[in-house]
Amino acid sequence: MSLEHFDVVVVGAGISGIGAGYHLQTLCPDRSYVILEGRAQLGGTWDLFRYPGIRSDSDMYTLGYSFKPWTAAKAIADGPSILGYLQETAQENGIDRHIRYSQHVKTATWSTADARWTVGVEGPDGPVSYTCNFLFMCSGYYNYAQGHTPDFPGAESFAGRIVHPQHWPSDLDYTGKNVVVIGSGATAVTLVPEMARSAAHVTMLQRSPTYVVSRPSEDGVANWLRAKLPGKMAYGITRWKNVLFSMLFFNMARKRPEKVKERLLGMVREHLGPDYDVATHFTPRYNPWDQRLCLVPDADLFDSIKSGKSEVVTDRIATFTPSGIKLESGRELAADVVVTATGLELQLLSDVAFSVDGAPVDLAQTFNYKGMMYSGVPNMASSFGYTNASWTLKADLTSGYVCRLLNTMKKRGLRQATPRIGGGALEPAPFLDFTSGYVTRAMEKFPKQGDRHPWKLYQNYAKDLVTLKYGSVDAEMDFSNPAPSTAAGRTNVDA
Repeated sequence: MSLEHFDVVVVGAGISGIGAGYHLQTLCPDRSYVILEGRAQLGGTWDLFRYPGIRSDSDMYTLGYSFKPWTAAKAIADGPSILGYLQETAQENGIDRHIRYSQHVKTATWSTADARWTVGVEGPDGPVSYTCNFLFMCSGYYNYAQGHTPDFPGAESFAGRIVHPQHWPSDLDYTGKNVVVIGSGATAVTLVPEMARSAAHVTMLQRSPTYVVSRPSEDGVANWLRAKLPGKMAYGITRWKNVLFSMLFFNMARKRPEKVKERLLGMVREHLGPDYDVATHFTPRYNPWDQRLCLVPDADLFDSIKSGKSEVVTDRIATFTPSGIKLESGRELAADVVVTATGLELQLLSDVAFSVDGAPVDLAQTFNYKGMMYSGVPNMASSFGYTNASWTLKADLTSGYVCRLLNTMKKRGLRQATPRIGGGALEPAPFLDFTSGYVTRAMEKFPKQGDRHPWKLYQNYAKDLVTLKYGSVDAEMDFSNPAPSTAAGRTNVDA
């Protein structure tokens, strides 16, 4: 059977995959590519999640692409608007013509002799394979098939409905009903005020608090700049304004955590008033940015609490009952609907089975190179965004760097780029320095990071911009495997 071949296979047609398509056809216009998407439509996260109020928790001037200005008034955008932005980006750049849907990638096998990957796919009509010179994984970091739901005692006795936000039922009517949302993360703080608009009452039930900060849904400076300057210039200025502010805030949180904590809790008190029990319900046990902060646009969560339409309860579940949830404190929460906003199930590169020259690859035993490649694995990169800033900032840089690698290999007449550890042993550290439950549950499946460049993740956009866009591509990268026509007399040196 003949295999269809492309220079680059991109896996995933979400925000990373669409960005990858743009960079490939802009920076490597002579290279062919295809985007394999497991679902029936593009959009990734922004098409999968359909729960009430779904929105970004990053501003669209940094979550948007560097090459595609966000022009809507709201900086904190709803899910359908973000999906529309992605669809428009794909259509106006012809990226949509490169996408093939319902293509579930199962295996990827590298052959050094052929300098290519063979990608095994389960398609709508059965198994199919593709070959490529470079494999770019843009499939996100969590399991699209299921979210994380703990085993709650007595859940089978509950007479109402239990739903997970990742698979929101289209027929769920919670109008006039009592709702309990279990969780304290970004999904929970989005759901509570939105559902409270029509529910009788909504309770956010949490084991422990998360840092919650309010921010205007519109960026007044951005809207003013857009009225005064050309759109792309206004977008660029706003983008850098927000990048620099987020970097400053993150660094402050690392250097002076108590001061930042005091300010964050003070802002909550300003919203909820001096009599509200902020110490119990909004004071986490960890420092700011040990976990991601939760954003609430226009103080909607706080307004909902003040109106009495919703409340926060900090307690532990003893058991579900037919009519609700009994807590360890003895209190029982009446519920018609329970939403388990209990997190994601992290998944590394869609659980694809990788092998190199016949040997299976356990990525958990590798070191991550520049936040995108894996020690000893040739011609393969993955897109993984920042934990302390917008995902797309790093995705854009990663796509640009992949194109640099492709162009370097072509210029040198070499077909293979493999990250290899040199310059001494590395001290391993977790891939993500985060204490969130969904992260700690899965870190043993992820690669390690090292204690020095280029194996260390800095979570710093400005630093990555310099090193990935302008820094050397040769740092602990082995360029090898000459093309047959140029094998004679070619060496691994800068061309």
